[in-house]
Amino acid sequence: MTSLPEGAVDSKIPDSSSSASNQAESNPNSSNTSLFSSIFTSPFSIFESNPSLFSTEKKDTKPRTHEWTKTIKRIMTGGAMRRIQERILGTGRIDTLSPSSEIWLLGVCYKVAAEESSSSTTGDEANNSFSAFIEDFSSRIWITYRKGFEAMGEARYTSDVNWGCMIRSSQMLVAQALIFHYLGRSWRKPTEKPYNQNYIKVLHQFGDSESHAFSVHNLVRSGKGYGLAAGSWLGPYAMCRAWETLSRENNVGEPEVEKRKECLPFAVYVVSGDGDGERGGAPVLCRDVASRLSSEFSKGGANWAPMLLLVPLVLGLDKVNPRYLPLLKETFMFPQSLGILGGKPGASTYIVGVQDEKALYLDPHEVQPAVDIESDNLEADTSSYHCSTVRHIPLDQIDPSLAIGFYCRDKDDFDDLCSRSSELGEKANGAPLFTVTDSLGASSSNRFDDAFNLEQYSECSGHAGEDEWQLL
Repeated sequence: MTSLPEGAVDSKIPDSSSSASNQAESNPNSSNTSLFSSIFTSPFSIFESNPSLFSTEKKDTKPRTHEWTKTIKRIMTGGAMRRIQERILGTGRIDTLSPSSEIWLLGVCYKVAAEESSSSTTGDEANNSFSAFIEDFSSRIWITYRKGFEAMGEARYTSDVNWGCMIRSSQMLVAQALIFHYLGRSWRKPTEKPYNQNYIKVLHQFGDSESHAFSVHNLVRSGKGYGLAAGSWLGPYAMCRAWETLSRENNVGEPEVEKRKECLPFAVYVVSGDGDGERGGAPVLCRDVASRLSSEFSKGGANWAPMLLLVPLVLGLDKVNPRYLPLLKETFMFPQSLGILGGKPGASTYIVGVQDEKALYLDPHEVQPAVDIESDNLEADTSSYHCSTVRHIPLDQIDPSLAIGFYCRDKDDFDDLCSRSSELGEKANGAPLFTVTDSLGASSSNRFDDAFNLEQYSECSGHAGEDEWQLL
């Protein structure tokens, strides 16, 4: 997986169609299959196309050191490392992805199948639908490991390689929420410059320094109370709480973060259950809590505030309980869908869609140089924030510890989410992903009050809180 040049989506599809043109006469579906094959690739392409990612930045002229470097590179790019990647993220083989079934991508359905008995016009429509899917997918914000950024932590890290994938995955989810908020779900990355001001503003906020509102640096600082530290991996629950804390800090303008002027333009609601989520209980989406958060965010205003909802879940021990899989798939059909923070243990990804039993994701594990996009640079090179390579893993192989995201623009949108979630719960046979209620009991309300006191979570310092969440 490499950084995409401008217009990579458009250039790929005609090439694939022409390469399959001779076969199309004998097989009406061959063009579709070729299109899929040109886009859906294995996670191994990271290593196949970018062996230089693992080269050392400092050159040493000593022969023994040079030989050692070459040996390490051979190991990292060889079959052993590919087998490790296969165990972690799955193979994502091209021929296991169906070219004949619909795709759901963050609340939008793409019907890419053309029936065998259909006319050529229907086949063209299917191809056009697939092209539209790729345009949509490649317009999503892709955030990966970076190297060469402003030093952080006691160890003075200048890269988040091998420890920042959960942070990067969460940045992608929040970035989609910002795009939906400012530009709408139908927005697609334009092929020509100058770019939209809000699009550039969103990318600017995810730069890698303390001066950028939603940087790795600021997330690590905000998540300190939940065991988040530079160089350490963390789980979805702690990541959700870090975003909640960062949102609250920026919104109230605390002195130590005064220089971070940007804040999220929506309230953040971490939907949790009994014991505030980390110790068990099905998450409860409460209308009264959402109303309270909306009022606090808007400083008592009458209008309902836009809202980002994060629902951390543990759906099994070693793997997701199969009874939850149909429910997870259906959440991608919600118009409020922001996807899932998930992946394999120790290898977080951002899952943005589903097809049949496959989870389609954006992978944060590619290493790219740090960039600083100025908020007023409408001619900026944004290619490192987009990817048209669609990767996939079996849905039943994702880590049972995950978090689902939703964005609600207004009260009607929130009510619609509650209605859809309640209907989904009725299909769950007594085991819903989460439940919906109008109000919490008195004890639950007290726990909610405590959730806004950071001192309440001093017990979560280090990794204890994360271990309890993972082992639930």
